[in-house]
Amino acid sequence: MDKTKGRPSRPSKTRAGYRRLVIKLGTNLLTGGTRQLDLDTMANLVDQVAQLHREDRQVVIVSSGAIAAGRAKLGLDDRNRKDIPFKQTLAAVGQGCLMHTYEQLFARHDIVVAQALLTKRDLSHRAGYLNGRNTLLSLLDLKVVPIINENDVVATDEIRGDVVFGDNDNLSAMVANLIDADLLILLSDVAGLYSANPRSDPRAELLPVVSRIDAEIEQMAGGAGSTRGTGGMATKIQAAKLATSSAIAVVITDGSLPNVITRLTHGESLGTLFLPRSTRLESRKRWMVSRLASRGKIIVDDGAAAALKRGRGSLLPAGIVDTERDFQRGDLVDIVDLQGNRIACGMSNYCAADIQVIKGSRSGGIASLLGYEYGAEAVHRNNLAVL
Repeated sequence: MDKTKGRPSRPSKTRAGYRRLVIKLGTNLLTGGTRQLDLDTMANLVDQVAQLHREDRQVVIVSSGAIAAGRAKLGLDDRNRKDIPFKQTLAAVGQGCLMHTYEQLFARHDIVVAQALLTKRDLSHRAGYLNGRNTLLSLLDLKVVPIINENDVVATDEIRGDVVFGDNDNLSAMVANLIDADLLILLSDVAGLYSANPRSDPRAELLPVVSRIDAEIEQMAGGAGSTRGTGGMATKIQAAKLATSSAIAVVITDGSLPNVITRLTHGESLGTLFLPRSTRLESRKRWMVSRLASRGKIIVDDGAAAALKRGRGSLLPAGIVDTERDFQRGDLVDIVDLQGNRIACGMSNYCAADIQVIKGSRSGGIASLLGYEYGAEAVHRNNLAVL
């Protein structure tokens, strides 16, 4: 495979001007591959964040590690236990230990930290999304470093391994979307995205830059590769896809590299850089793109998909082929093409049952088919965000 095809060479100062960053720290990184938190590793990472803080950059940390911290605190060797209540118990014990460690390490630099535990439900409603955004931005203005984790005690998706937040990878992308970050850095025990699995294929090559996350890139990501965390390269690519859709650059790299955070933010080329794919989105469309509140899907034909990709107005019933799930009028829905690719999202003018009746028809026939109408568009362009 040609590593540079569709992937421009990286400018030497690509990241040097980025001021607001989200840094995701994975379980394997924070534990150093062991069963408990590695304090030397954490101290080194905190020292690097403190350096950015002194440079007047704003940093939000999305941190895994609560379950590992709880396991060590209780002195348990539970590697064969998979039940969710037990993992929630470990998270409840470990979250306080994790935050106490961060608080002590940042106190060496006279930096105040704040804890925020989030779930998908917290951000799925517009009011919750805006409240979370306002709180985090206020903390940053006060020069506080927010430390975010999924609330494992009440949210089971991440610890069960479902691809919702996915070991905080997708959560970090949603937080980057939430605060309009410039750069998302995903630090783990992997060097970046390879053309194949480097553990099994000696010909695998690291991709330095990816300009577009397509089916080929997603296939390279494969599945989860860690036993200590629930995320893998697949969830990191999902996170990168969400963030780049919101005009946020993303880097995936090995967090154990010396001074990796400061080197990245000063422009050095490390790992894989995913280039942002759009201009800045206004807040309402960022919320739609985040996919937190999606209630269903509208499947469109090739003509409608092409028109939407070109930015040609609203989605009309004539281009709709089918729907998935029982969404209601005003719900946020994903708009996908015949191959299942998500090409847009928006607020539907009609419920799923109504769209099943009017799909494929001309807009002028909506009233005769339904006995009423809420407009000629299935999704109006003002309520539509194209990816």
